[in-house]
Amino acid sequence: MNYKVIDKETYYRKGVYRHFTEDCKCSTSMTARIDVTELVEYSKKTDTKFYLNFLYLLSKALNSRDDYKMDYLYKMDELICYDVIHPCHYVFHGDTETCTTVHSEYCENYKTFYENALRDLENAKKTNEYEFDSKKYPNWFDASYISWLSYDSLNVELPDGYLYFPPIINWGRYREENGRLMMPVTVRLNHAIADGFLVANVYRLLKQEICAFVNGKRTNSDL
Repeated sequence: MNYKVIDKETYYRKGVYRHFTEDCKCSTSMTARIDVTELVEYSKKTDTKFYLNFLYLLSKALNSRDDYKMDYLYKMDELICYDVIHPCHYVFHGDTETCTTVHSEYCENYKTFYENALRDLENAKKTNEYEFDSKKYPNWFDASYISWLSYDSLNVELPDGYLYFPPIINWGRYREENGRLMMPVTVRLNHAIADGFLVANVYRLLKQEICAFVNGKRTNSDL
C-alpha cells in the first residue's frame, strides 16, 4: 500500500475541503441508471460473469482519477491519495441470510483480475465470517450488489462529522426499459473531496470503460 500526502494549502479543492471538513461535514450521493445491454451480451457471449466484469470496470473507472482514491488519516490530520484502491464486495449466504466480505485486489490486467476475483468469491462461499477491518484493508472501497431489486434510489448514512472518504458504490438488478437493459448504480462520496460533478463523472467513466471493453478497445495491460 503506497500513498502520497496531499498539501492541503495547494490542494485544488482547498476551499471546498475546508468548508466540508469544518463547517458542514456531509456526504453526497447520487443514483442513476446506466445502460449495460452490451456488457450483458458480452458476458453471455464469452461465458463470463457479468458481476465480475462490472466489478472490474468499476474498479478501473475509480482508479483512473485521484479524486476517488482519497483518504483522511485522523491521527496525523493528513489528506492522502492512494496509488490504487481495491474493491471490497460480498457473497450472500441464502441459508443464514448474511453476507461475507470478499477482498479482491484490483489489477488493470482483466484476465488476472477476473481469475483472482472468481477465486476470491469461491473461497468466500465457504465461510460466514464478516470482516471489514479498515486498519488491515485501508485502501479498499465498498462495492455492494443488491441483487434482489432494481431500485430507484438508495442512500447510505454515516455519522455526522465522520470524514470517511473512500467511495461507497451500490448497484441493483438491471431491467429492460425500451428494449435496453438499465441498471441502477448509486455513488456515495464525501463532499470534502467530491462535488456533484465528481459524483456524476463516475457514471461517465463507467460508460466510457464499458464501451471500450465490449468493443475490444483495451490496452495491452488489460489483456
